[in-house]
Amino acid sequence: MKKTIALYGLLGGALILVLNVVEYRYLIVQHSVEIYGALVALVFTVAGIWLGLRLTSARERVVVREVEVPVPVAVDRTSPFVPSQASLDRLGITPRELEILQLMAMGMSTREIADKLFVSENTVKTHSGRLFEKLDARRRTQAVLLGQQAGIIP
Repeated sequence: MKKTIALYGLLGGALILVLNVVEYRYLIVQHSVEIYGALVALVFTVAGIWLGLRLTSARERVVVREVEVPVPVAVDRTSPFVPSQASLDRLGITPRELEILQLMAMGMSTREIADKLFVSENTVKTHSGRLFEKLDARRRTQAVLLGQQAGIIP
C-alpha cells in the first residue's frame, strides 16, 4: 500500500513538473516580443549609462605656467625705515591712517588695533575705510601691499 501511494505521489509530482514546464514555454512563446523588447531596453540602458559616465567623467588636467616673480631689492635694515613723504602727500594719508596701516601690516585685528590706540573699533573701521579708498584697495592685505609698494610702510 505504501509503495502505491509513493508511486502515485511521484507520478503526480512529475506531472506537475511537466505542466509547469509546458506553461513556462507557452508563456515565453506568447510574450516573446515583450521579453525581447525588455532585454533590448535593458541592454541600451546599461550601455547608455556606461557611455554617459565615460564621456562626462571629469578629466584632470594639469596646467603648468611659469610666472615671473620680481625679486625685491635688498633692504638696508641698519637704518630705520622712513615713510615716503611724497607718497603720503600724494595719497593724502593722515598720520592716524598711516599708524593703522602699520598695525595692519603687523597682522593685528581691528579689535587689537582699537585696544592699542585706545579708540573704538568703529573709529578703526572708519580710518580703514578711508585708507582703502585712498589706496584703492578692497582688502587689508591689498592695502598693506599697496602701502609697501608706495614706500609708506616697510
